Amino acid sequence: MNENTWRFVKKRTTANGAVYVSADKTRYRRTGGAELQAEAQFQRRIADLNYPVPHVLEEGVTDDGHYYIVEESLGDQTLHERAVASLDGGRDLADDVTDTAAQVAARLLRAQAAHRVQPTPGALRQWLDSAGFTHNVFQENPDLDNTRTHAALDHALDRLGTVPLARGHLDYGLPNVLPAGVIDWQHHGLVPLGYDVLPALEIIAFKGGNKGYTASPGQRHRYLAVLDDASLHASGQPVSQNLGAYLLVKALFFLALMRPTDPSRTDKHLKWQYRRHLFTKGLEQYERTGTVDTALFPGLKEFAAGHSAGDHP
Repeated sequence: MNENTWRFVKKRTTANGAVYVSADKTRYRRTGGAELQAEAQFQRRIADLNYPVPHVLEEGVTDDGHYYIVEESLGDQTLHERAVASLDGGRDLADDVTDTAAQVAARLLRAQAAHRVQPTPGALRQWLDSAGFTHNVFQENPDLDNTRTHAALDHALDRLGTVPLARGHLDYGLPNVLPAGVIDWQHHGLVPLGYDVLPALEIIAFKGGNKGYTASPGQRHRYLAVLDDASLHASGQPVSQNLGAYLLVKALFFLALMRPTDPSRTDKHLKWQYRRHLFTKGLEQYERTGTVDTALFPGLKEFAAGHSAGDHP
């Protein structure tokens, strides 16, 4: 492989390695270690199951001993990048972005529903611990490791007990979605059907406005309606009925690895407290209604103002 045909794109943030693009932008080369090798093996498997993912075209070892894969390009702009580029002085997502997101999500959902995985004892609990990073969250926030939290999580697992399991992404969102499919399957694993795709617009709220855009209630409703239609045809049940349980787990996910170790980093301390606040609000909503409405979450600036005024702990 001629290294001169590849242009450096970025370092991989969660693994040792980097991403390169070919001169004609039709292929990407990624380097890494054992994690990338496992990801490539998984990606080949789900590509054979008609998942909307890049096909792995080549793999091998570089001269300096790094594992690499070459995969087809699904395009040069993720839906997150399209969303940011389409902003015109406001913060509302463009309808074409949310509609495209729904179409890609429906394709993934149909593939997952068509290739369900027989659950093993404890598989759903294992998903919760993996998807919610529960060990880290409770280690960094021992006060949340309490009867109330576990009761809500147990209730969520009970509700999901009959939901089929499928091979999933575990880090699905607009930054990993292109019109032609879904990239970056490093954190793959078994998920209850709908966990990947249902929260994709809802989780924007956990960023507190830092994404630069927000989804309107109408866009969120249309997005869920497309997925319910796909799910009804594929599994006989609407997946949106599980959104509350999934968002409770997402509230844990976004709280993981947030506690700062440097007391002088007041900015990081604020973000940690903000995510704690969102988890608490999500927990309260789930206890009352069985669902979570992210439209009721404050933005980070709003929270910071209340935090300074003493309105939040």
